[in-house]
Amino acid sequence: MEIAQVFFLHRMKFEKMQGAGNDYIYVNLFEEKVDNPQELSRKLSDRHFGVGSDGLILIGPSAEGDFSMRMFNADGSEGEMCGNAARCVGKYVYERGLTRKKEINLSTKSGIKQLSLTVNPESDLVERIRVSMGSAILSAGNSIHFQTTLPEMRNYPVEIDGKKYEITFVSMGNPHAVIFMEHIDLLEIEKIGPRIEHHPLFPERTNVEFVKIIDPEHLKMRVWERGSGETLACGTGACASVVAGAITGRNDAKATVQLKGGILEIAWDSIHNQVFLTGDAHFVFKGEV
Repeated sequence: MEIAQVFFLHRMKFEKMQGAGNDYIYVNLFEEKVDNPQELSRKLSDRHFGVGSDGLILIGPSAEGDFSMRMFNADGSEGEMCGNAARCVGKYVYERGLTRKKEINLSTKSGIKQLSLTVNPESDLVERIRVSMGSAILSAGNSIHFQTTLPEMRNYPVEIDGKKYEITFVSMGNPHAVIFMEHIDLLEIEKIGPRIEHHPLFPERTNVEFVKIIDPEHLKMRVWERGSGETLACGTGACASVVAGAITGRNDAKATVQLKGGILEIAWDSIHNQVFLTGDAHFVFKGEV
């Protein structure tokens, strides 16, 4: 691979994994060294000249938890959290022999996340992973991710190119602008997504979810991810969408979310403000650059 001659001083092993189509390149820091993860993510994420992915995930040791996870978007920017990647990390550390635990504390930039693994007793393979995603942040006073005098942003009107969009903001440790609308399949997401991502309301940019309510227990979603563009899935975005729909009376606090890459199960315990994400994870291939 030609790009290896450009910036690698040594050969590095990696594995590619996906959760609901949200694909990342995973590097085990117990075995490999990464000096410049931002540049590495930009190079390897390129789907024409690199490996191709939504970004880079580094799995390493943690003083606070069992393992640490750092995630970098395809443009090299570091994100706070990715629910689909967290599920993949759970499968990785168990099936690659880094732990025998089925309850794992994963340290992320947005805090410790608890992973609960469902393991097939016959194959000893991880079939499903539930992630305790922590609290949904609804108040502007508790979030650095958006700039507004409102205590909360619910159905907040924003006009772009003469069209009005109603945004409900939810932070899952990373920012999400959730927009409920019909006909999301016809949406020119590559045009409107960047406009909202870079809107002055969001000084650190934002992920953008376009959500159609099928019924109170079923949602359909497309996502424009900050730093990566449209992806097949976003775990934190699915969580934010269910919470946003619940607080605006559109859907139940427990619902499935259909994304381009698969289906995720979301449950929000509104009394204790805890969000849970459940889904599967898959190895795609391993390689060396």
